[in-house]
Amino acid sequence: MENTDVAQVFAEVADLLELTGGNAFKVRAYRQAAQLVELLPTPVSELWRQGKLTELPAIGERLAAHIEELLATGHYREHDKLLARVPPGLLELLKVEGLGPKTAALAWKRLHVKGLEDFEVACRSGALEKLPRMGPRRVAALLLAIERHRARKGRVPLYRALASAEAIVRQLREVPGVQAAEVAGSIRRRRETIGDLDLLVASLEVDAVIAAFKRAPEVQQLVASGPTRCTARLKSGLQADLRILPPQSFGAAMHYFTGSKSHNIEVRTRAMRQGLKLSEYGVFDREGRRLGGATEEDVFRLVGLPWIPPELREGAGEVEAAAAGRLPRLIEEADLLGDLHVHSEASSDGRSSVEELREEAGHLGRRYLAITDHSRSRPLGLEAGPMRALALEIHRLEAQVRRGPHLLTGVEVDILGDGELDLPLEVLAELDCVVASVHSHFSDSPEKMTRRIVRALRSGVVDVLGHPTGRQLGIRDPYAFDFQQVLEVAREQGVALEINATPDRLDLDDKHCRLAKEAGVRLVISSDAHHASQLANLRYGVWVARRGWLEREDLLNTLPLNQLKRRLHAHRGPPELHAPG
Repeated sequence: MENTDVAQVFAEVADLLELTGGNAFKVRAYRQAAQLVELLPTPVSELWRQGKLTELPAIGERLAAHIEELLATGHYREHDKLLARVPPGLLELLKVEGLGPKTAALAWKRLHVKGLEDFEVACRSGALEKLPRMGPRRVAALLLAIERHRARKGRVPLYRALASAEAIVRQLREVPGVQAAEVAGSIRRRRETIGDLDLLVASLEVDAVIAAFKRAPEVQQLVASGPTRCTARLKSGLQADLRILPPQSFGAAMHYFTGSKSHNIEVRTRAMRQGLKLSEYGVFDREGRRLGGATEEDVFRLVGLPWIPPELREGAGEVEAAAAGRLPRLIEEADLLGDLHVHSEASSDGRSSVEELREEAGHLGRRYLAITDHSRSRPLGLEAGPMRALALEIHRLEAQVRRGPHLLTGVEVDILGDGELDLPLEVLAELDCVVASVHSHFSDSPEKMTRRIVRALRSGVVDVLGHPTGRQLGIRDPYAFDFQQVLEVAREQGVALEINATPDRLDLDDKHCRLAKEAGVRLVISSDAHHASQLANLRYGVWVARRGWLEREDLLNTLPLNQLKRRLHAHRGPPELHAPG
């Protein structure tokens, strides 16, 4: 089983316990374990084989035994027992934004709701309004959330799809006679959510490749099969399309099946104007003679273009830029020198000590690290006194231990409902890096949300606007606000916008990144790590930045430490909150 499989079972156990009135501490333990396992950069099966599961902070002996049971058998007895106690459709209800286990359990027990269709009927009939803590406005909001859920259905976040695709590709590469096996499609373009998988193999041993694909543990059911292709439904629910090509066509197929459709049309049109025919099988002249296609470089060269990175292939001006020699030199993970949004165990949801975070950041080659624990509005967040004490402890560590990344003091401070920050400005002004984020009142009107954010940015102490649109992929849509106005104020105040690399956030998205670049606003790629293992998640943010045409000079955390410090402090004016509006 992959990390995502184990995490999904644990998350479902937590949900099922809440639905059936289970122990709150047990619910929290399973939920924390699910979050930790899902975002581990190391396969949980490898940690199990090495006997290192209990070294993870959220995993004790009992949970380690449950993981072992899952890995060994593919099942977990308590999970199976809980599933038998509730209607299967209740779990889907919990994927609807704003619909928690308590509401779902109440609808199940009092209204006999067994799934999404029943719940929608209860909403529209007025029955749900009669339940405690319900009313017309809440029911209307839930109906809209159901519509959004249905629109998202069938797509999964990139990191989950990538895990399944890479596992299958690794197995196909082991088949004798396979010269290459790669993931194409929207995964290769690093789209934030994925609807299906495109897998390509270069081989003349077609039968052996198809047989290996059918045997892959991720494959649940064969949907269709032909002489050189195969389609299957995976256990994750995704559809996977496998295509086997002769090696001389592999590059052309990689270009064609990577897409996007609009990009392919532009390149194919360019080829036609030059008297060429371009298809997934190669590049041909007017007489049908093959000119190339073994590599993608062949394809681009023959149509008079440099190689275009897959992340840019969206038909958004990349072909024109390539023809004019104006393609950006896209950001690479190696360009990032540090991480400016990291949580330690000092606040509620951090799971690693500052020392552990620093050690892991050193292994990853980071040169600096900002410890930005939550402020007091978050559960168990830090008041002013403890925040200052943590900053002093970071200064002490920095003075005593010279090796490893430089530690910066910081905070992720809440932007409150009126736009004020929830710690005194004089405390925030003492810190190296202040990340300000919205964590509440997501349903505010666009006008109110804009005023909140603008007021916070004009406080004179904010360095970075954290996860600016508040979205969570597949769970919560972005809140609405005037992004252009926020960009103008960010530029005016010298505040950077964050690309939050948490795999189920990826916030900002690529389109907003490009708008920020065009507006002259710096960005920063942050891990928002809550455990040392999550520091490696910066790569997901890099993929977003590349899709947004960002280069090294567009990012704040590509600067050397001394330049970064000057940049962070240069824009800070007198701490002064402006009135809303």
